[in-house]
Amino acid sequence: MSYLRTFAPWIVYAIIPSAHWNWAALIALALSLGLIALQTRSGRSLDAQIIEIGSAVFFAAITVIAFTTPDSGLHPYTAALSSATLALIAGVSLAVRKPFTLGIAKQTTPREVWDQPLFVRINVIITAAWTASFAVGAVVLATLAHSGSTTRSIVQIAAFVVPMVFTVRYVAHIRAKAAQLRTR
Repeated sequence: MSYLRTFAPWIVYAIIPSAHWNWAALIALALSLGLIALQTRSGRSLDAQIIEIGSAVFFAAITVIAFTTPDSGLHPYTAALSSATLALIAGVSLAVRKPFTLGIAKQTTPREVWDQPLFVRINVIITAAWTASFAVGAVVLATLAHSGSTTRSIVQIAAFVVPMVFTVRYVAHIRAKAAQLRTR
């Protein structure tokens, strides 16, 4: 559920018809800022909100462009840019050794596990999967920029669903392995 909350602005932006990209960007920006405020108030540190902060920056920029230049040549490429931005945010989080999934994983993991190398490594792998999916999505969406919106929507959804399924299955696999080791 945390992933859905984290990516809610992107999902909303993706499902609002492209003809209303200015309003979609504004709504996504408002959701991003609201999410940051809500999570900060509940005690979540800013370094655990890497995607949320990156989302707010992206949607602020797109909102300005969409309202000031609604016929911008950038418009057909905003789906690709959104995936590229997410790939960049996730990739940078890996580069600075703060995988964005750590903040999400810490929500459901005991504090004594947070600094264990295996926990961090698992999150590096999961974040790498998200990064790769967003990067592939960006490339495919750029090539589909002038095609039908249904095809683009399917690619955008897949760029979220594939790593989400991977995350759920990978975590289940790791937990099963750990349980197996405990019973030996």
